[in-house]
Amino acid sequence: MDRQPGWSVRLKLTLSYAGFLMLAGVLLLAAVWVYLLRSYPSGMLIRSVLLQGFGPAVAVVLVFLLIFGLLGGWILAGRMLAPLDRITHATRTAAAGSLSHRIRLPGRKDEFRELADTFDTMLAQLEAHVAEQQRFAANASHELRTPLAISKTLIDVARADPNQDSTELVDRLHTINTRAIDLTEALLLLSRANQRSFTHEHVDLSLVAEEAAETLHPLAEKHGVALETSGDIAPTTGSPALLLQLTTNLVHNAIVHNLPQQGTVWVHTGVRPKTVVLTVENTGEQLTPQLVATLTEPFQRGTERTHTDQAGVGLGLAIVKTITKAHDGTLTLTPRPAGGLRITVELPEA
Repeated sequence: MDRQPGWSVRLKLTLSYAGFLMLAGVLLLAAVWVYLLRSYPSGMLIRSVLLQGFGPAVAVVLVFLLIFGLLGGWILAGRMLAPLDRITHATRTAAAGSLSHRIRLPGRKDEFRELADTFDTMLAQLEAHVAEQQRFAANASHELRTPLAISKTLIDVARADPNQDSTELVDRLHTINTRAIDLTEALLLLSRANQRSFTHEHVDLSLVAEEAAETLHPLAEKHGVALETSGDIAPTTGSPALLLQLTTNLVHNAIVHNLPQQGTVWVHTGVRPKTVVLTVENTGEQLTPQLVATLTEPFQRGTERTHTDQAGVGLGLAIVKTITKAHDGTLTLTPRPAGGLRITVELPEA
């Protein structure tokens, strides 16, 4: 924004300091003059002598106060505003694209240092967010490029061999295009949850959990996984569609990433003080805390534990994390000692 040039804050503070000092000096000299007049109430000659001696002294004192106020005010204002100069420099550096710069203002806590610390925290969060978005864009480009490259290869092979059976080609292209569509829809859902462009409604997480479990019951039977739901009424507010997507993703992952045989998935809802909780647990292989910490990153998959026909697009838990954040909730992933994973979603109570 273009603005007309004006006085600097340092000059305004200097003039303010000098003005207050001059005002205090005038009041003090006026008080001295009144005292002298009261001490010598009679005699015009005495008052004339006092005025002749007191007047030049007042002028000298006022000139001294003016010079001292301007010089001292300029120095004090400069020292006080020095942290603001560092903050301004850091702001301009960040605006130029360097998000790694930090102010790191030394000294004890005051308004300027609190502002600098807040700005440093904002820069750190912004830098992490930009890095995450860059990784996400790179991963999404790679994931979208893969099915397109495979489709192009299949079409080139078919063009080179017109006598090839087209049924197999069509089936493979259908599978690849379905995966690309699923990935695109997942990216759109992730973007929608990030923007929080939804209407808040009253939602019972227990009903959402039952609906997700009922929908995925055939998949659980196909994989030989027992699906158990329990819990209390858990009222919250948010988007019913997004919360259903969140629960469906959790239950789907719990079914797919499970034991080869006789696995179990537990879905439980409950109420805590001021919050409601959705917990999804499953049996499975032993997981390390280091691996669990990366599962909510986009395009992270447990490939060794994933069935080929239900590999997904690697955005299931990333979508869960985004939807939870959009509903002002918390997401906790904990490896189970016996194997598998426990995922807890805590949302504000309605």
